[in-house]
Amino acid sequence: MPFSKPSHIAIPIALWGFFLAAPVQADDDSLTRGELIGQSCFACHGPQGQGADTMPPIAGWDEDLMVEHLKDFQEGKRNPTVMDRHATGYSEGELRELAAYLSELD
Repeated sequence: MPFSKPSHIAIPIALWGFFLAAPVQADDDSLTRGELIGQSCFACHGPQGQGADTMPPIAGWDEDLMVEHLKDFQEGKRNPTVMDRHATGYSEGELRELAAYLSELD
């Protein structure tokens, strides 16, 4: 049975849409999850976490201390700033990856 004209066009369009929606393979130069999360920190904490205006530097911190501070923000143990809202959105694993990344910055 031959295809009708609409289905003859619909199949290639559907396949084209499938390939556009397929995930793209990241190359070896892509950011780690810690680096990706860290990019949002730099908006307040300055380029590469070096500090800006009244915002403290976060580059080079000890990993465990950074995780402790971020978890304290999550649990409401630190003075609420915008940080309590930022920290709440991340799992402990993500916080650890972020802390590992920031600890490597100078």
